[in-house]
Amino acid sequence: MLTRRSLLQAAAALPVAALAPAWATGDGLVRTPFGSAPELQPLRGWLDGQDRLAEGLRLQGRWPAELRGTLYRNGPGLMERAGQRYRHWFDGDGLVQAWQLGAQGFSHQARFVRTPKFVAEQEAGEFLLPAFGTAVPAKRPLRRSDDVNTANTSVMLQGGRLYALWEGGSATELDPQSLHTKGLQTWAPELQGMPFSAHPKREPDGRLWNFGSFGGKLVIYEIDAAGGLKRWKLLDMAVPAMLHDFVITERFLVFLLPPLRLDLAAVKAGRSMVGAMRWQAEQGNRVLVIDKADLSVRAQLQMPAELVFHFGNAWDDGQGVIRLDYVHGDIDEFLDGRFNSVVQGQRPSSVGESGPRLLRIDLPRQRLDLVKREETTEFPQVDPRVVARRYRYVYAPARHGRAPGWGFNAVQRLDLERGAVERFVFPSEVVIEEQLLVPKPGSRREGQGWLLGTGFDVARQRSFCTVFDAEALSAGPLATVWLPYWVPLGFHGAFVPA
Repeated sequence: MLTRRSLLQAAAALPVAALAPAWATGDGLVRTPFGSAPELQPLRGWLDGQDRLAEGLRLQGRWPAELRGTLYRNGPGLMERAGQRYRHWFDGDGLVQAWQLGAQGFSHQARFVRTPKFVAEQEAGEFLLPAFGTAVPAKRPLRRSDDVNTANTSVMLQGGRLYALWEGGSATELDPQSLHTKGLQTWAPELQGMPFSAHPKREPDGRLWNFGSFGGKLVIYEIDAAGGLKRWKLLDMAVPAMLHDFVITERFLVFLLPPLRLDLAAVKAGRSMVGAMRWQAEQGNRVLVIDKADLSVRAQLQMPAELVFHFGNAWDDGQGVIRLDYVHGDIDEFLDGRFNSVVQGQRPSSVGESGPRLLRIDLPRQRLDLVKREETTEFPQVDPRVVARRYRYVYAPARHGRAPGWGFNAVQRLDLERGAVERFVFPSEVVIEEQLLVPKPGSRREGQGWLLGTGFDVARQRSFCTVFDAEALSAGPLATVWLPYWVPLGFHGAFVPA
């Protein structure tokens, strides 16, 4: 007899069932040598799949005495096996870093997440399983999404437990000190193997919200501050082939659902997931608003089609008006292969549009108002004390001026009230990653804190961590911690105070 649990698990496995093509067509593994663009060398990945540890790191400048803790980061760390490379940046095996910063000096460790996929491929010395953007013929049985889970996108610390996240499958628990892999997280027996996205949202009281999307269904999670599942709900609705992020207010969850359809026939014929995605611009984006009180759908509105990877924040005024910000992505760059050239060490022929958008949702009037800004940014962040609440500042890495090469070369703060931007532009031989706002102990004012982030010095071929006074970005970094090596460029992180 089919139970609700078995039905959920069968539904979650449906997308994986199509990931075992008999042959690869057009977007399989790459055999050409890695290119020579110097700013792209960290995208080569670590070829040996080995971990790293560096202690007694060199400090340049003066580190704030009150800033003590661990900066965790995650991203694709292994892109090549047996002379064959993945075609897409999103495919690499997860590499979690821990930057220890403060009282005991400065150290760095990086450890690959020992997912079942990683362990099997390390032992075999070759790629065995399909990937998101690379059509790899399956050499092992595929039963569920966690068979191809790379745990490579973000990290989350909840209730003292550390997780590596990947939006297509379960969270993977790690030891917060050693980074050793402990295993897959199951929030409830009936949710075993359910997707758990890489962009959970934590409210100032410690509650955490997340989602997973699969097979025409959307699952919503509410997790308490101690790390236990408080509520969940499964919504039966059409969801896009890729849904990466969402945003919360005090009363609502908000999703922008892009018109991305997965062509299952193309996947079965040998295309990768990305290669089988079809953009249907005429359908536009659906704006989905869910009421946090009972997890019911409050509204669905339409807006022009846009690819959205990341949000900054959102808030509602209690009268049904929601304001939020997000970053517009370039769908053509994502689907036509230009985005992928960087993971082969080749600069793309052009850089796609990626910039802030400000959206106002008036639920009583069923009206949307959109403001477009001209800056080139990604990975937006806000002060964690204002998540889901009214806010003023958004922080992000940015591309400013006509810097040569690829990547972001500046950090910026966007003032939503004044429309003004404050930024610091690094020398042209620097590539900047995500920047996190860390509040100063005892402070209350939004933005009163430090901006903490990582980057890559192209000339030195070394990675580093910088800290800024978040209220004086233009003055430059207060201090820089240097690694004796480069680390593969990654995606997202989290800071945990000591």
